[in-house]
Amino acid sequence: MSEKDYRIEKDSMGELKVPKECHWGPQTQRAVENFQISHIKMPSGFIRSLALLKWAISSANAELDLISKEKAKAIGEVASKIAGGEYSNEFPVDVFQTGSGTSTNMNMNEVIANLSSTDELNIHPNDDVNLGQSSNDVIPSAISVSAALMINDHLLKSLEHLQKVIEDKAESLSLVVKTGRTHLMDAMPLTFGQELNAWASQIKDIKDQLIELLPHIQKLALGGTAVGTGVNAHSEMASRATHILNQKTGMNFAPNSDSFRAMSSQDTSLNLSSKTRTLAVILTKISNDLRWMNSGPLAGLGEIKLPALQPGSSIMPGKVNPVIPESVTMVAAQVMGNDTTIAFAAQSGNFQLNVMLPLIGFNIIQSISLLSNSCIALADKAIKDFSVNDEAIESVLSKNPILATALNSTIGYELGSKIVKKAYQEKRTIIDVAVEMTDLDESELTVLLDPLKLTNNS
Repeated sequence: MSEKDYRIEKDSMGELKVPKECHWGPQTQRAVENFQISHIKMPSGFIRSLALLKWAISSANAELDLISKEKAKAIGEVASKIAGGEYSNEFPVDVFQTGSGTSTNMNMNEVIANLSSTDELNIHPNDDVNLGQSSNDVIPSAISVSAALMINDHLLKSLEHLQKVIEDKAESLSLVVKTGRTHLMDAMPLTFGQELNAWASQIKDIKDQLIELLPHIQKLALGGTAVGTGVNAHSEMASRATHILNQKTGMNFAPNSDSFRAMSSQDTSLNLSSKTRTLAVILTKISNDLRWMNSGPLAGLGEIKLPALQPGSSIMPGKVNPVIPESVTMVAAQVMGNDTTIAFAAQSGNFQLNVMLPLIGFNIIQSISLLSNSCIALADKAIKDFSVNDEAIESVLSKNPILATALNSTIGYELGSKIVKKAYQEKRTIIDVAVEMTDLDESELTVLLDPLKLTNNS
């Protein structure tokens, strides 16, 4: 770095060269130089939430006459711009940094201070922007805020959309009977509507669980400062800041009643992560069902045809693959991995502080984002427009010897078993074999073995 490309900044550790074009200060620069680890930055959702907190806190401090209204206004204007996506290149700190997230907190403090200061108004990153805060309470608060906003604004809406698309598809296929399968083997029939509504029920349940968890996520560590005692913070700051934040976001944030717990543990993040893992498992089940039903088209089940979105092979002409379900299952694998990481990180609540906060924040935000986008893709690019291969379904269903189960109450299990085995061996329909091996006539058997009747579909 040539002399014309940098400026000299000072902090408690001495002088440091900082690139002239950057608005961060020496603590950020030290972090940039120290943490050349992954080159992965903290997510934009986290940066937005941290900026919103700085805006709300400075406004609260002004109400309490702890900072001038001029300074609070300047801080708020810059923080709002950052929350809106401006200056995104000013936040270069690696995810793998100090466990408290101090580097990211100071990065935000320095950028806001430098951008809001003027010749008439000198704003200090610690004394003004960070007033009444510690990284130890503001970073866990930013995790909670970013998670809550993403759940409310994106994930719940994505789940609602996916549930609706599945239910609509189920309704359109409510009378289409297919072969059921257990152990991947032929079983009693059911309707497509029954099969798909089971998916919809799973989606609704996890959506309801997230809604139930949301109030707990909105309880913030804010106000605890260094170890939970609230030293250097006004006793009303946290409540006022969360009130202001709620006016801005439409949410219901509030200070956690136990700041010691909120700072030393990440139980709520762990609980949320377990919900994302559950959703990942649900989406895997749905995706794999779609892949199996779509398999073939000649040598597989061939029950449905997923929308053809792109060529499936670089060597086999005309091949089309189930790309969306495959994409979703990869997302699910990533989310499950994130959950394992968060579980390990949550164990690092040593005494009064968890020291893996940036890692927890990064992974929980990534999981929510991936799942939100995957739900939309699965709904709109796979489930909504798949078509049913009626001929293939009816052909398999008519030859399914397991239909003989419906005769158990009339002819008994043992005779039914013999009929099934003979039908398998001779590749004949159940009705044909049952006519030969029972006293029942064909018309009676036709009624007893009606696939739609056997689904108990009312």
